[in-house]
Amino acid sequence: MAEGLRERKKRETRQRISDIATGLFLEHGFVTVTIADVAEAADVSVNTVYNYFPAKEDLFFDRSQGVVDRLSRWVRGRDAGESATGAVLRELRAEIEAVSPRMGLIEGYDRFMRCIEEAPPLRSRLWSMQQELQDNLEATLREETGATAGDPLPGLIAGQICWVHGTLFVAIGREMVKGRNPDEVSREMLVVLDDIEELLGEKVLNYAVRGAA
Repeated sequence: MAEGLRERKKRETRQRISDIATGLFLEHGFVTVTIADVAEAADVSVNTVYNYFPAKEDLFFDRSQGVVDRLSRWVRGRDAGESATGAVLRELRAEIEAVSPRMGLIEGYDRFMRCIEEAPPLRSRLWSMQQELQDNLEATLREETGATAGDPLPGLIAGQICWVHGTLFVAIGREMVKGRNPDEVSREMLVVLDDIEELLGEKVLNYAVRGAA
């Protein structure tokens, strides 16, 4: 369905507020900047900001829903004959090869990470997002395999897959905060991903293989 004019304007307003807020946070620090500061800079009311972003952390992590759903989307979209872990490894490899900003492979990512490190509320929200990511993935694996509520395996596999995902992000972040070139870090992370894959057991690598259509 085509996006209506009203929906497009709302989306554009939301994005503009988010972009302005991010710029303020990176320049002055998350704790220092207030919602009133964001509203003034964006030339909107404080209530308007809250209508789009219920909490200040939402302004910083404005794409959080896409992040917490990411692994589940990849698993649901896996190819015939491909396992859940295989799909995630394939998608991660493609993102790293593309030097994707979604993996933190972008100039200025060091400022983003330092902003989080300096703000306890952002660190807390990031931890919550990581937990939600794993919970979503476990629910998806249960649905995809028909596992019973008492079966621990979907949770264990979800934990392993999230370890892969989280380990890569930590490794990328560690290098990017040094101000390194994203292309160079990308090449190194492909090697790291190969090393990680070698550490995974057969049960993890072959879990939830999709049958032929």
